[in-house]
Amino acid sequence: MSLAQELGEFAAEVDPPGRVRADVPTRILDVLGNSLAAYVEKDADAAPAALRAMRRWGGVPESTVLGSGDRLPAPSAAFVNGVLAHSLDFDDTHLPSVLHPSASVVPAALAAAEAGAPGDLIAAIAAGIEVTNRLGMAGCDPETGANLYFERGQHATSICGTIGAAVAVARLYELDAGKIADAVGIAVSMGAGVLEANRTGGSVKRSHCGWAAHGGVVAATLAAEGLTGPPTVLEGRFGFFTAHTGRFTPEAVTAGLGERWELLRTVFKPYPSNHFTHAGIDCALALRAAGLDPDDVESAELGVAGPVLRTIAEPAAEKARPRSGYQAKFSGPYTLAVALTGGGGLGVGLDDFAGLDPRRLELASRVRMYADEAATAAFPRAFAGVLRVRTRSGAVVEHRVDSSRGGPGHPLSAAEVTAKFTGNAQRAISVDAVAALSDAVRRLGFGGPVSDVFPI
Repeated sequence: MSLAQELGEFAAEVDPPGRVRADVPTRILDVLGNSLAAYVEKDADAAPAALRAMRRWGGVPESTVLGSGDRLPAPSAAFVNGVLAHSLDFDDTHLPSVLHPSASVVPAALAAAEAGAPGDLIAAIAAGIEVTNRLGMAGCDPETGANLYFERGQHATSICGTIGAAVAVARLYELDAGKIADAVGIAVSMGAGVLEANRTGGSVKRSHCGWAAHGGVVAATLAAEGLTGPPTVLEGRFGFFTAHTGRFTPEAVTAGLGERWELLRTVFKPYPSNHFTHAGIDCALALRAAGLDPDDVESAELGVAGPVLRTIAEPAAEKARPRSGYQAKFSGPYTLAVALTGGGGLGVGLDDFAGLDPRRLELASRVRMYADEAATAAFPRAFAGVLRVRTRSGAVVEHRVDSSRGGPGHPLSAAEVTAKFTGNAQRAISVDAVAALSDAVRRLGFGGPVSDVFPI
């Protein structure tokens, strides 16, 4: 069988084990919390623009847009909800593929389920996330750890997420293996995403998971109606991997499929910023907790994995002085300054990126970033880093982390993930509504109706 056919067989037949079924509702909660917080974000532009555009197009009111109560056609609702899910850069991350699977798959699946797709929602989301992760892994160079998508400026999250979303919705439609393979073949022509916004600004990256969720719903629907895709769409001469990576590791797609679940290696973010910044944040928080006064910082050197410098350190002038709170989330120097000066306890939260703080900009200008050998060796299986600070008195303090908080070896506890959801959701809805939503999502794991989740 071709790779698409193998994925079709997997998605059509898989009955996820208990541990996976128990994990999926937590993924849904995380997406919903992030999305609700994004809906009320003060400096947002992507999600309001997406919603206004979908309202202009109108259509059959099938599925709910989170926060607004709008009901739109399932592909349109999936688009807006996917934009919301990725807008805060707070969504879960799979390693070593370094992509965010749930922000595309969950909005697509919820929109299709609310519109009447009758299948097993938990199994569908599990299959979609698993496919997304494995396609991402296949694009990692096994010798160097380099992400071949990123090397070409491609956003693996949206490109692979379109296919994963299509798989999830096709499973919800209860399509057979052949038609799910067709959905994969169709979705490959719909996935897109370029990462230059990470470096020099623009809010289009926020829309990438929305486009993936939209494409997934459309691809699965077209497959259900009889459109077909090429069976060798992934590995073929003019297929997915040729187009996006140039080479790939086929066994990463199918080895142990349905037995070894990459979904369970998808970690939750503790901080609402690009994941590459988290090791630096951890180091800064540790030095702050040990008594470092940010006003006493003469200069700082932050060592991270070499491949991440292009995202959080270059161009140096842009990263030292980001132009918006959103762009600041992709700045190693600015997020370091946030961690050293943040309010509300020893942490970094959404309010820290509500705007740009002159004190933090000045502190960021004194941060130099470089490639650290140990962090580079750990990448992409962990985000490591080392921070060295010289104080005005001439003293030097240093802290190193081998894996960032929330990452492999240091996962967030169930209580921390619940607290994250609660804090995010309460920015948009009442305490009682948050509790009701949490209970409704928990019931999804036991076959509860998706209608209980909406409207939010």
